[in-house]
Amino acid sequence: MTAAAAAPLVAILDDEPEIRRMLSDALEEAGFRTASFARATQFEAALARLAPEVCLVDLGLPDKDGLALVHRLALESGAAVIIVSGRAQVQDKVTGLELGADDYVIKPFDPAEVVARTRALLRRGRAADREARRDTARFNGWTAHFDRYLLEDETGAEVPLSHAEGEVLRLFLDSPKRLISRAQMQEALGGAAGESFDRAMDVRVSRLRTKLGEDPRNPRLIKTIYGAGYIFLGEVDWA
Repeated sequence: MTAAAAAPLVAILDDEPEIRRMLSDALEEAGFRTASFARATQFEAALARLAPEVCLVDLGLPDKDGLALVHRLALESGAAVIIVSGRAQVQDKVTGLELGADDYVIKPFDPAEVVARTRALLRRGRAADREARRDTARFNGWTAHFDRYLLEDETGAEVPLSHAEGEVLRLFLDSPKRLISRAQMQEALGGAAGESFDRAMDVRVSRLRTKLGEDPRNPRLIKTIYGAGYIFLGEVDWA
């Protein structure tokens, strides 16, 4: 395999030619391969033959809803997703992260920032690979398959997880019965600390509880320690 072929592939989806060109130039100069698309339909068709490691997705697409596409990528693709958008409100960020995005960059931006965030996502994934992360964990009647981001209950019924939800669950399962602070979550999962990160974590934990069939008023597995963080109370067996 050549060095070029081994370079990580980044897919860029944005209807503005200048932004596609700017991102592509910056990423390729940094050693990445890129594939650029102006329309969601072109991008989705290309996914049948391409396997990008990171997808940069604009929300203001002319032919499809960008948030719906982000959600589909999070559920069906193994790629990390960075939203690149002109929508700067905190709620826009929270919604994007809730639907499965791994990061959120606001336009206008410095291309070097996008390159740095792309590298950071890949670096976290490779660091985890070096630690030989196991892909299957069993707990309280559930089986979590992190290679496919799926939860399986005792009957074999499957519940899909977004990439972001899966990484939060893995963090809990790696440290059962131990307090995980907001600062530890931010360090492990990345993203800028602050109100938007805290709200995004709350949303992801709420979605995990729903998928695990938890009573939101009295969850058994994922407990909120107000002012401190979360604690996972299940018995975990990694396969």
